Amino acid sequence: MLVRFAFRNLWRHRHRTFVTIAAMGLAGSVMVFYAALMEGMLFDSKRNAISMNSGEIQIHAENYRRDPDLYKRIDNGYEIVTKLQQEGLNAAPRLYGFGLAAAGTSSSGIKMSAIDVDYESRVTEIHKHVMRGEWISKEAPNEVVIGRKLARTLGVDLGDEVVIVSQAADGSMADALFNIRGILKSVSEEVDRAGFYMNTDTFRKLMVVPEGSHEIVIMPQDHQFNTLDERLAQVKSHAPGLEVLNWQKLLPAIAEILEMADASIIVMILITYIAVAMVILNAMLMGVFERIREFGVMKALGFSPWQIFGMIMLESQIQVILAALITMGVGIPLSLYYAEHGIDLTQFTGGFSFGGIALDPVWRSLLTPESVIIPVVMLFIIATIAVIYPAIKAAVIQPIEAIHHR
Repeated sequence: MLVRFAFRNLWRHRHRTFVTIAAMGLAGSVMVFYAALMEGMLFDSKRNAISMNSGEIQIHAENYRRDPDLYKRIDNGYEIVTKLQQEGLNAAPRLYGFGLAAAGTSSSGIKMSAIDVDYESRVTEIHKHVMRGEWISKEAPNEVVIGRKLARTLGVDLGDEVVIVSQAADGSMADALFNIRGILKSVSEEVDRAGFYMNTDTFRKLMVVPEGSHEIVIMPQDHQFNTLDERLAQVKSHAPGLEVLNWQKLLPAIAEILEMADASIIVMILITYIAVAMVILNAMLMGVFERIREFGVMKALGFSPWQIFGMIMLESQIQVILAALITMGVGIPLSLYYAEHGIDLTQFTGGFSFGGIALDPVWRSLLTPESVIIPVVMLFIIATIAVIYPAIKAAVIQPIEAIHHR
């Protein structure tokens, strides 16, 4: 009977009902789309932070990160890489050095990154991030790939020559002439301003480093289902006496920013639904005051306060259910469309960063169960809270007072 009364009351004031449902459904759709966009940005930020350069886990010699000395190397780097690959973890050794690059009258400090092309493509996607030209190749030992801001600072382009000067491991002067093979898209602030990528063999000859590695970068293979902590323990078992850190320890600022941004999604949804709650509260109060005499008659006929309260709550929940259907019917297809096509921001900027990590100018959404469930659940909670006051007001009104109400 209460359900029948609830449907009758909603249909009797159908214009107000439609407006209330539409307002809740629109807010819910926007929140699903907003949550999907934020999930997409967070996913891209984490992916870029990990897959572009740092990897998921890194191994270094003790204190190398605090003092990146050319002499602090991992002696058995390739042995560790082989063991990790046998256990289903992709790994790649790297070498680093610092120096000065010059072209014409311009110069800039650089960070030389020695890449073993046979291994690096398994752990990072930086080779896919070349803006112009090509990635480094073993067949071109004297050709390098540099960051885009470094290229602008030096005033060089593809095919131009760059001279670098540094100090080799044996104390001699390390200098060489290289040709620009490729220029990277925006990767990170450090890579953009000082990134200078070359072959491992070229670096070893230049810096007189015949063996060892400064860093081993690790990424799980696609079929890996164990957790990050389990993979970290697995790597540590093969690297005794070495420093082994996951990406959250390597990039603590970015990890914290991602965590805060994740929480901001819920805060934004809550703020929006507080506004929606005001709409619901106003609509329900209007409905209660318009029907005060009707409630008085119902109570005089034997309706209990709990039945009046339940009927009004039912009216609210029916509207929320219909609004939730609109939310999913509009928000999910919209999010899926932009997951495929994205929002192209290229006309505003060639690239932008989030927490120091470069993002693709095409912003894609990522629809997850949480991006749908949280807005819908919040809609039910806020609507229920908003209708409590008018429901109580109708439930406690006295029949005589209500019947004579004007």
